[in-house]
Amino acid sequence: MLRITKKMLFAIEAVLDIAYHAGSEPVQSREITRRQGIPQRYLEQALQHLVRDDILVGVRGPRGGYRLARERRRICLGDIVRSVRKMETAEDPLLNEDGSDLGQKVVRPLWSLIQDDVMKRLDSTTIDDLCNSAIDAGIESEGRKNLDFII
Repeated sequence: MLRITKKMLFAIEAVLDIAYHAGSEPVQSREITRRQGIPQRYLEQALQHLVRDDILVGVRGPRGGYRLARERRRICLGDIVRSVRKMETAEDPLLNEDGSDLGQKVVRPLWSLIQDDVMKRLDSTTIDDLCNSAIDAGIESEGRKNLDFII
């Protein structure tokens, strides 16, 4: 069942933070925690899962951190939501075969259609779209300040 959870919100915010504040160096998780207020224990777990699903790339070392695995216009919110849903252990009530005929034949099919509509919207919204929304909102990118264009 599609529901927004803290893990899902944190994962979306973390990927957006990495995309929006990326400079020449990988973004460290402590920077994300400082900017977004995401607890470290949730963040590291979510970041590792996003690395496994090829949404992020982890860079090791003292200056390591995380980068996007693809261009930000090629990562959609649906990718992140599907990745986080794999982390969540709660059973999907739509898959439960118990219940009345009204629940099984009317309510659950309607809920499945609503979920499909939401996923289509999430699949059509990219991280690039959210970065543009952040620019429109006047949020300053820390990564752009640190870029050096001197040749």
